[in-house]
Amino acid sequence: MSKIVSAEKAVELIRDGETVAIGGIGGNGVTEEIFLALEKRFLETGHPRDLMLFTPGGPGDGRGKGLDHMAHPGFLKGVISTYVGPLAPKLAGMIEREELEGYILPLGPLTQLYREIASGRPGLVTHVGLHTFVDPRVEGPPQNAISQRELVEVVQLGGREWLFYKAFPIHVAIIRGTTADEQGNISLEKEIGLFDMFQAAQAARCSGGRVIAQVERVTTAKSLRPKDVRIPGVLVDAVVVARPENHMQTLKVQYNPAYSGEIRVPSQMLSSLVVDYGRMGHISRSQKREFTQSRADTRRVIARRAVLELSPDGVANVGVGAPELVADIVMTEGIGDRISFTVEHGPIGGIPAYGLNFGAALNPDMLVEMPSLLDFYDGGGIDVAFLGLIEADRLGNVNASRSGESRTAGGFIDISQNAKKLIFCCNFTRGSEVEVSGGKAQVIREGGSKFVSQVRQITFNGPFAAQREQFVLFVTERAVFRLTREGLMLIEIAPGIDLRRDILDRMEFAPIIVPELKEMPREIFDLSGRMGLREAFEGKGRG
Repeated sequence: MSKIVSAEKAVELIRDGETVAIGGIGGNGVTEEIFLALEKRFLETGHPRDLMLFTPGGPGDGRGKGLDHMAHPGFLKGVISTYVGPLAPKLAGMIEREELEGYILPLGPLTQLYREIASGRPGLVTHVGLHTFVDPRVEGPPQNAISQRELVEVVQLGGREWLFYKAFPIHVAIIRGTTADEQGNISLEKEIGLFDMFQAAQAARCSGGRVIAQVERVTTAKSLRPKDVRIPGVLVDAVVVARPENHMQTLKVQYNPAYSGEIRVPSQMLSSLVVDYGRMGHISRSQKREFTQSRADTRRVIARRAVLELSPDGVANVGVGAPELVADIVMTEGIGDRISFTVEHGPIGGIPAYGLNFGAALNPDMLVEMPSLLDFYDGGGIDVAFLGLIEADRLGNVNASRSGESRTAGGFIDISQNAKKLIFCCNFTRGSEVEVSGGKAQVIREGGSKFVSQVRQITFNGPFAAQREQFVLFVTERAVFRLTREGLMLIEIAPGIDLRRDILDRMEFAPIIVPELKEMPREIFDLSGRMGLREAFEGKGRG
């Protein structure tokens, strides 16, 4: 019998009080057609209600799509995710007001937990999250007073401390693919990654649950090549064919075959990436111009300094914010063939996209399932990672997870805790304007401090990293700091910047200052020229 049904019929499979797993991550792999039908059913009938969402990737767009379709009183009992806030602000508000339970955990343990659930094991044992807010001795995953579930505990194995992430049954999995045959076999040929769709389906089926899949198109039974099938029909109960507008490849692109690896764009046709201001929301045109001429320049300076930490033939990861421009600088410098980028959504190789397309990569060499890629991250597979931050303190602790009602961990903890070399990239102050010209920087308007006496939440533990002798830099447009066992040490200052006025007076603590304070390389402030990295890489191997 055909498993192809309407979205309205498919969501009838979900019952009150069940735990529902949601596939997709960020703006990628969003099952919007099913979300719309599920919301409509609840508003019309009041069912299903009191659902517990388990969603490693927290799909949404921050403007009402994805998880925010479920932001209605009584619809949910709680949310276990790695993203709540920027992508689902309505749900974040409900958690903040204690209208439902909320738990934030790292992407790796969440997506890897599917495999433990599917195999009948009691949970996941990992070092990821130790001494961060996830660790129950620091804070724990609960995000408000009504969130009382003990999802994580500290255990001792082999003379070491670990975190144990507890398994629980998945009653329904909502997943996504590209093509389904009548028997429910599903391929993902147009997606930007393989995500954790198979693992979610397997966890639900092995929990005695049901699987609902959203696809773009259907074909006759057994017409898909076996090697193309990523989710077998034996795991799938219902298949929903989505309208095109509800099956976007990314938040911005309906379909780009170079993101899914179906074609490769010739290198001579690849233009430099440009900052996507579309995600800035409702700000005025004049504010966008101001951001363009100030923040974009300082972000480019930060990225140019950051790429100096790359080594030939290394594996690199880039996060959102200022780090997004690192890939652009790499391509501009002509060393794209000497660096292998990876993004936690699944791509290895190619050029990471950013802005509303973040998570995709142009011309990826391989698309990996997220649990397996996070295994690689957790084992130290990343040579250098470029990540953003909200604030940092004198000990090198970083908050990248809590801002207002926003709650997010993403792959940040997996990446920051395990990369061999870690480069935090951020503007020195929040909302400042810095002019970059003539090979130097000049502060035009000052902003709020990002270097604070104590961070609001520990997403990265500085002393723990220093104890393990992890190499960590904090790169800004004015200065560069290195993490030491004694705390942050100022090692470089930008030309044109006054040490007292523009740096020390704008920090809530006094950093250690290296005896011979160096000037940041002047060439990084000449935005019109290359820095000669191609020549510097010639004849050098990985190291």
